Amino acid sequence: MAPASVSFLGAAGTVTGSKHVIATGQRKVLLDCGLFQGLKQLRERNWQPPPVDTATLDAVVLSHAHIDHSGYLPALVRHGYDGPVYCTPATADLLAVLLPDSAYLQEEQAAHATHHRYSRHEPPLPLYTMADAHAALRLLEPRPYHEPFAVAEGIQATYRYAGHILGSASVTVDLDTGRDLTLAFSGDLGRWDRPILHDPEPIPAADILLVESTYGNRHHPDNPAEALARIVRQTADRGGALIVPAFAVGRTQELLWLLRTLEESGDIPILPVYTDSPMAIRVTDIYRTRTEEHDLEMVQLIDDGASPLYTTQFQFARTPEESKRLNHVRGPVIIISASGMATGGRILHHLHQRLSDQRTTVLLVGYQAAGTRGRALQDGAAHLRMFGQSVAVRARIETLDGLSAHADQSEILRWLGAFERPPASTYLVHGEPAAADALADAIRTRLRWDVQPARDRARVPIERG
Repeated sequence: MAPASVSFLGAAGTVTGSKHVIATGQRKVLLDCGLFQGLKQLRERNWQPPPVDTATLDAVVLSHAHIDHSGYLPALVRHGYDGPVYCTPATADLLAVLLPDSAYLQEEQAAHATHHRYSRHEPPLPLYTMADAHAALRLLEPRPYHEPFAVAEGIQATYRYAGHILGSASVTVDLDTGRDLTLAFSGDLGRWDRPILHDPEPIPAADILLVESTYGNRHHPDNPAEALARIVRQTADRGGALIVPAFAVGRTQELLWLLRTLEESGDIPILPVYTDSPMAIRVTDIYRTRTEEHDLEMVQLIDDGASPLYTTQFQFARTPEESKRLNHVRGPVIIISASGMATGGRILHHLHQRLSDQRTTVLLVGYQAAGTRGRALQDGAAHLRMFGQSVAVRARIETLDGLSAHADQSEILRWLGAFERPPASTYLVHGEPAAADALADAIRTRLRWDVQPARDRARVPIERG
């Protein structure tokens, strides 16, 4: 029998495109199926043939619903994959929103590029369609946390809470190869003592470990509330709009939670707060109803009849017409819209409309990958290109790392410290080189483990420690 191995086909040296192939004998399982985002050379990889032959693939196992971990699924199906896609129940709920939305945005962008003739491709085409997204959804097979389930012959997986977003999981994969090997994948790790969700759960042991390193070289502020309150107050004093590019899943909900608590404490004025993202609106409803994943504080608030994810003057902008009407809303006002890295979606229209206004604040509340408009703003760009035009950046740009749903270096080390024995090998994925290198140094120093950043397209053996 061929030795078991894992291949890194995405999220190695970068934070997007998470794809790892576990191979044992004649079986192949794809762990995550993410879309590349950000830099052009990464996005172009989405258009290449699938990195694994779909005819040889037995199953897909997802850690969570974020597009950089799940968004390539419709493309995989378009190329012939028709096997099972395992995920948690809440991830299945979220994918029913995210995958069609991703397909719609790609179709919309292709149509917009066709109409305005600013694409270098003729004709502009979407990577996949709504039909492909719905075909992918039909393959979903939800599995609960903590209950081992068969993935393929000789391969079994178990989900544990990762605390990153609703439905997010760390995954252990047990391989019956005659040696009973275990691979563990952190998924995207969340943080302890955060609102709404359970804390990340430990994994007791593994022979090989894949762990995310997004913030492997950073330490988050202890409490983002004070910084957020300052930003809201300053923007309100200028009579401006606070524009927040926010991921529809997780970040929007935590931001609404925090704005509500700051209103109740009197630390910020009560302002109109618009969520302008149909996807975020549907996701917020899923967050409210998936009570099995709520932490104690969220459960108690709902039991008391509160609405933890609604501010005092909270409003949805559901339709395109409602979104366009926000162009005429004068400040002070807060507008939360997707996408979180300003790569597409309605947020672009708000930036296009208000970025040149000195009264505006753009608040970046999540990781901004290299090559995205969000990263350009974070790095001090004087102009931003949108819809074939160059827009001057006169708005104030703020970053709030404390709202990140990713564990920082100390929190990753806390999670690793719960292992009962060191893995034989640890590979750092889902991080840019500086972050992965810093985390590797910290793990070697603190834990004395054998650890290294994963190399893109490398295949490594799964061996017992």
